Amino acid sequence: MSYKETLFFVAKCLTISLEEKNKKLIENQLQSSAINWDNVVKASTSHYVLPALYCNLKRVDFLKYLPTELVEYMQYFTDLNRERNEQIVIQAKELNQLLLDNNITPIFLKGTCNLVEGLYEDIAERMVGDIDFIFSKQDYPKAIQLLKEDLYIFSTQEDNLYPLAKHYPRLVKEGQINAIEIHKNLLIDKYSSEFNYNHIKKGIQKINGFNVMGFDHQLSLSIAAIQINDQGFHYKAIPLRNAYDVFLLSKKTDAQRAFDQSGSLRNPLNCFLATCHFTFGEINSLEYNKSDKTEKYLRVFNKLLHNHKKRIRFTKRKDIELFITNRLYIIYKSILNTEVRRWLIKLVISKEWRKRKLIQLRLK
Repeated sequence: MSYKETLFFVAKCLTISLEEKNKKLIENQLQSSAINWDNVVKASTSHYVLPALYCNLKRVDFLKYLPTELVEYMQYFTDLNRERNEQIVIQAKELNQLLLDNNITPIFLKGTCNLVEGLYEDIAERMVGDIDFIFSKQDYPKAIQLLKEDLYIFSTQEDNLYPLAKHYPRLVKEGQINAIEIHKNLLIDKYSSEFNYNHIKKGIQKINGFNVMGFDHQLSLSIAAIQINDQGFHYKAIPLRNAYDVFLLSKKTDAQRAFDQSGSLRNPLNCFLATCHFTFGEINSLEYNKSDKTEKYLRVFNKLLHNHKKRIRFTKRKDIELFITNRLYIIYKSILNTEVRRWLIKLVISKEWRKRKLIQLRLK
């Protein structure tokens, strides 16, 4: 199986609990084709969807087609993730209660939001990083102060915080399983005015005692976190963990209409939806708004999947381009913004920073 074949196989497997067409297609493939399970495990692990893959195969009784040792490994891995997620939910409940008791309203985001609202049939399906939440402009500094008083500390030494960062540096607490990120913005500075707390506050809903965004905003953020914050729009790749969230959220809201008020974000969001539609097998709920831009994006996406060497070269070139662009943007902001200028000067004169850069450039 090529990388593309493996990626599409795993992607379709993630839909078989809800999509009868893909269920039949995958069963036929399991019965009649030689599946390269090493490639499947490698791809699903690198995309953080191995537990979701296992849960979907189990729900439709397809595990009988897999090697016994593989099923045992997948079950073990999924059980570990379930236990971890159960602890994350406990931590999220404690954080939620602490903040609400002090008249601070947290809006839970991304993976943790999906867990606490019950997006997944099995809590083990999602592999979660940090616990993310966003606050109103008034609550943001109060939340930081309260959580520090509750013994949350910086996960790494922080002495020069970037003023335009979308969230406060990661905080950890002894005895708690997960780090937390306190957001003041949802997106990087360049796009923060187009999708922020003021945009999502009217759609906030309460589910299982937690405040979460409306499903259309959840879908938008699931895409924007990759396309904008992680520069995925430039790399033209599809992380299946985010794509699986988009698939599930597309069952709760109209994906095509979710981006109507997105301004310049609309094209990057719609392009990712197009790759989901293509990769998952043209599922109706993932229909996107077709345009010359989306079709061009899909052509490049497909070409990169076909050619591994071209994909590596393309990624390296984008790494360099974005590195330069991001540095120029910081310099530009430092000219306009006094806070950023002071931060940049302090950073450049730092001996520790210069040492790290010399090491990165292999000059030391």
